Parts: sequence; structure tokens; C-alpha cells
Amino acid sequence: MGLFGKSGIPIGRIFWPPSLVAKQIGSVLYFKHLVKWDGFGSWLLRHSIRSLPVAAGSFGMGCIGFPAHPAWEVTSACNLRCVHCHATSGKPAKDELTTDEAKRFIDDLAKVDEFRMLVYTGGEPLVRPDIFDLFDHSRRAGFANVIATNGTLIDEDMAFRLKESGVVGAAVSLDSSVSDIHNKIRANPNAFELAMRGIRAIKKAGILLQINVTAMEYNFDTLGELVDLADTVGSGIMLMYQLVPVGRGSNIEAATLDITENEKLLTFLKEKQKHVSTIVEPVAGPQYWPLLMEQSNKTSGAWMKMAEKCFHGCAAGRGFVYIKPNGDVWPCPFVEVNAGNVRERSFESIWRDSKVFANLRERDNTLKGRCGRCTYRKICGGCRGRAMAYSGDYLNEDPSCFLNKENPPFTG
Repeated sequence: MGLFGKSGIPIGRIFWPPSLVAKQIGSVLYFKHLVKWDGFGSWLLRHSIRSLPVAAGSFGMGCIGFPAHPAWEVTSACNLRCVHCHATSGKPAKDELTTDEAKRFIDDLAKVDEFRMLVYTGGEPLVRPDIFDLFDHSRRAGFANVIATNGTLIDEDMAFRLKESGVVGAAVSLDSSVSDIHNKIRANPNAFELAMRGIRAIKKAGILLQINVTAMEYNFDTLGELVDLADTVGSGIMLMYQLVPVGRGSNIEAATLDITENEKLLTFLKEKQKHVSTIVEPVAGPQYWPLLMEQSNKTSGAWMKMAEKCFHGCAAGRGFVYIKPNGDVWPCPFVEVNAGNVRERSFESIWRDSKVFANLRERDNTLKGRCGRCTYRKICGGCRGRAMAYSGDYLNEDPSCFLNKENPPFTG
């Protein structure tokens, strides 16, 4: 854990064993083949080296990027009041982990060998007073730091300070290339301008840029231009979330995408991917991976076996894990099921032994309805967050799935 490169990246933890890098590259190459990605060469030149620490030895692609990594909501505090926020961010929660508790949690997290990077999210992580102390601690523990931010608090000085604290990737939320739409969603008239300032500063500091967007009725018609903007500003990765009606987002449930729009969005992503260098991956849309297979006529034999190694669909509890400010451990920010609390049990024991995580990892025996019967269980698995939001059961079928149309939706 003590081996660092010139940029402060913990080389030993991230790149050992070397087979992890090979698997990571293999997944990208298979993805390139399926989407007929002519922007791959540009991505390779512009982003590939810097993306390795951010992907952190991932062994595939799936919802919320890639397994395996933890995302930690370090605070509920935020300087914005976005209409779709799953965390209902605003003021800091009274029971957030203290600095000492947070450091003990980081040390506990480092005991899980497959975790090589740590995402700091919120709220807005930069409003937590001890955030740089935590960055330094997790870097010393061997993690590559990644921050998910609204970008409004990042100027050049802040960007270079992040770089010095071992931040190798910054995911900036941008909901539209049209400033008025972004500002309306973010409930701040200056949000777009400040986010773009943050993006420019992140690029200047040499931190890998990621753009996060939540697709909904408010911005659906401008997503193509937003992908182009992400590519133009040099984003190596783009996560295309879909609105899941949880948290503050439950107040705008009518803005969520229906089955038809889910299929339209994922088909659009495949076509758009062909000509941009940014890797665009869906979140809350795990049907993307079967869609790629079906449209490429590669749904059987060796092609499917390869897909099962490269694509993992919904990552909730299956590599991805979400930790709340008070230490509660959830499978995903959209799967509001508490598997345990790090104040009461070690994170490692929660991760290894929780029945919640076991259920999510055993898709063949636990998923219900059409998801349980689907031949694409291993590369998709349905969105567990959407199943939870609409049925109250995180193992139920995904109500927005457009695959296997000959099978009617499960109603039991």
C-alpha cells in the first residue's frame, strides 16, 4: 500500500496483479467491437492512461460504471438544492461520521482487497470541513481518490489542491448543455457557469474528467448536445443516469422515463457512442448490455460467455456499495436497504456476510418476475433501484425493462 507514483497514485494497490489491467482493457475492446466505436483511437490517446487509476483494476463494465468500488456520501450538506437529488441534500446530518470515525472506516474499507478506489460524494463533498484530511488519509491507505461534485466550488486553486490530495478523477454533474435547463434543475441561476469553470480547472490540473447527467423529461431532448459537449471539453467518461424517484426526486416522479423512453435512450447511447471519444455508460439502465448483444446478433455461444465476463449490468451490491453519512451501508444510492452500520460492525463483515448483498449476488436464485426468468440475468439483472422504488422490493422485476416483450410484466 505504500508504493506511490509521481502523481501520488497508489500504484501497488491499483495495478496489482497485472491481470486486472488486462481485464480492464479487454472489456473496453469488447465494448468497442459491439458499438463499432470509431472514437476508440481518440479515447486511447486522450484518456486511457489517466482512466486506469479511476477504473482501479475493474474487471468489467456495468451500471454506475464498473465493479468493484465503494461510494461514500461523506455529508448531506450541499450548496445547491437540485430538484432530482436522491440524497435530499441541504444541511449536514446531525449523526454524520466524525473525523476519527471516518478515518477508522477508511482503514476498515482498505481491508477489502478488491477495492482500489474510493468515491467521495454527497451532498457536496467540498463543503465538509475535514474533506482534505480524509483525502490524505485514504490516499495513505492505498486508495485512488475520486470526487463526485456539482463543480461550482472548484476554481484553479481548488483543482490543484485536489490533485495534490490524491484525487485522480472528478465527476462533475452537468444536466444539459443549455444553461437555463441546467440552472433550473440545479435551482441556481449561476450553476452552469460555475460548473463549466470547475470543468476547465479540473482539466488544467490534469485530473481525469467525468461528466454525470441524470436523464429525465426536463433534459431529454438536449442529451445529444450534452454528449457532444462532454466530448469537446475532454471528458474521459460520462455516466448517463436515469431519474429514479427517490429522495427529492420522488417529488418529480412524472419526469422519469417510461419503458419506451428507456429503450429510446439506450439505443441513442449506442449510436452516439460510435463517434465520440468519451465512454458513455448508463446508470439505472442495465438493459444496455443485452441491447448491444441483440443489435449485434451476438446473443449465444462464445459471444455470450464473453459478455458475461465483461458486462455486469446492475452493480448494486455486486461490486458497488454505497455508504451513507451516518455509516449505514446500502447496495446503491437508489436501493434504500440498510445492510448494516459501520459504527456497529466492521465494514468488511457487512460486505462479506450481509444477506442483502448475498441476495443481490445470487441472481439465478433470488430475482423475481421477468428478471428472475430472463436469459440476460448475468449481464443485466434489471435496475434494483427502480424495482425498489416502484414495488418496495429490491428483488422484484424492473418495471422499465423493454427486453423479452413476449413476456408480460410480473404482477404477483
